[in-house]
Order: sequence, then structure tokens, then C-alpha cells
Amino acid sequence: MASYTIVYTKTAVKSIQKLTPQIRKRLRLKFEYFISLEDPLSLAKALTRPADAQYRYRIGNYRVLFDVEDKQIIILLVQHRKDIYRK
Repeated sequence: MASYTIVYTKTAVKSIQKLTPQIRKRLRLKFEYFISLEDPLSLAKALTRPADAQYRYRIGNYRVLFDVEDKQIIILLVQHRKDIYRK
């Protein structure tokens, strides 16, 4: 079983650093859970506008936009659900 790894973009790191410690811990635990799965995409939702990202995870009121390349989950952005899709 080849497990997935998580890679963060600079934008994702900046958006995560703005969150409270409790939310950061919740995200970290969820990411660890997702990469422990055989198929982490089974819990992801494919986006209709793949210009933003290929997939998203819902973690409480936060959305995590990400792409998948080989066995890497590339986290692009983490934001509150009211802000994530605004341009």
C-alpha cells in the first residue's frame, strides 16, 4: 500500500497560519486521517470549476482546496466556507 503525502503551497501555509490553534489542530488531525486511508479521494468532492482546484475537503466550516499528483495531495488553500469561492 503506497500512502499519500501532503504538500502545502505557500498560499496554503499563510491561510492556515491565520487560523486559531484549535482549528489548526483539527485540520492536522483530519489530514492525518485522510492520508491514512487507502483512497483519500473517497471523502473528497470533485469541483465543477477545476480552474480553482481539482477537489475539496469539508472540515467543519472550512474548505480545503487541493490537487492530486501521483501520490501527493497538494493543499492549495484553506478558508472559511463563506470566503473560499469568492473572487
